[in-house]
Amino acid sequence: MKLKALCFVFGSLLILQSCTSKKAESSSDTTLNKVEKVTFGTLPDGQLADLYTLKNSSGMVAKISNYGGTIIYLSAPDKNGKFEDITLGCDSLKDYLNGVPFFGALVGRYGNRIAKGKFSLDDKEYTLAQNNGINSLHGGKKGFDKVLWQAKAVDGEEPQLILNYTSADGEEGYPGKLTIEVVYTLQKDNALKIDYKATTDKSTVLNLTNHAYFNLSGDFSKDILDHEIMLQADKFLPVDETLIPTGELKSVTGTPFDFTKSFKIGARINEINDTQIKFGKGYDHCWIFADSSKNLKNIATVYEPLSGRVMEVSTTEPAVQFYTGNFLDGKVIGKGGVALKYRSGFCLETEHYPDSPNQSKFPTTVLKPNETYQTTTIYKFSAK
Repeated sequence: MKLKALCFVFGSLLILQSCTSKKAESSSDTTLNKVEKVTFGTLPDGQLADLYTLKNSSGMVAKISNYGGTIIYLSAPDKNGKFEDITLGCDSLKDYLNGVPFFGALVGRYGNRIAKGKFSLDDKEYTLAQNNGINSLHGGKKGFDKVLWQAKAVDGEEPQLILNYTSADGEEGYPGKLTIEVVYTLQKDNALKIDYKATTDKSTVLNLTNHAYFNLSGDFSKDILDHEIMLQADKFLPVDETLIPTGELKSVTGTPFDFTKSFKIGARINEINDTQIKFGKGYDHCWIFADSSKNLKNIATVYEPLSGRVMEVSTTEPAVQFYTGNFLDGKVIGKGGVALKYRSGFCLETEHYPDSPNQSKFPTTVLKPNETYQTTTIYKFSAK
């Protein structure tokens, strides 16, 4: 009997030890996916901006600030399993406040350009800031990239950062009180998902996107011309010399804009005899997807041969602005003291068409009070 009792006690201790061990492992897993928050810096009005760090169980890390909803850091694995930061940005809030070309930021109310900073809606003309030559760009002088968003972190297997902002009626010239929610989710399959949602109390125009600059090599001193890209788009929007669409939807066939098969970004980017390449100083155009539905669909794949990194982009949007850092000039000093030079990053800004408020043949970007604006974009990373 004593022997049986001892065996029972010993067995119970083993079970307890096993349960405690599993509980510790579970606790460790929870800690791994806990969103960390630190102060990023102080804004000129005295408000504090924060930096949130999201991690998944694979080792991927996203650091996002509630200042501008800005992706400050995003790591991705190479072919050897090494995670490196693959987004252009700066080391401090002060650097962002000194002026950067929308690195990693949420842009709005209207991502991309509106011709001459004017549009009409319901028989009323609205005037916007002309902050890109004669045109309005990315929401104006103080777009959503320069405001402090309210933030809520959600821990879990797929941690989230929920950002909210209310844009007042008349802010930057746009009509309607606009209520916006943007949710960043770091998924367990090494993807960063961005969900956008908005409502308004008055008819307005809206075109939200994220302006991350990517360099999949992980070395921001290098250009992105050897990256290979495929776009599921059979048409693009030609532009005038101020980069406003002419209204034509042009086939990519037989042009340097044909990425229906994978090409190196640099293969045809300097064909200055092509008027569109000349106007954009490279690629700074909107591609139109063959699938125009609001379903989530894969629209782009980018591959960097040396690191083996692959980025796949999926979206519910009808178009993407592919921009190749043509206006980077080394004046902005990025993370680690690296001068961010000409074509050291590329952007894939999922969106509606530029200048849609002035072009009736383009899909509408009007949001009415009884409607909800809702879109999703996913950037997924792997290696081969």
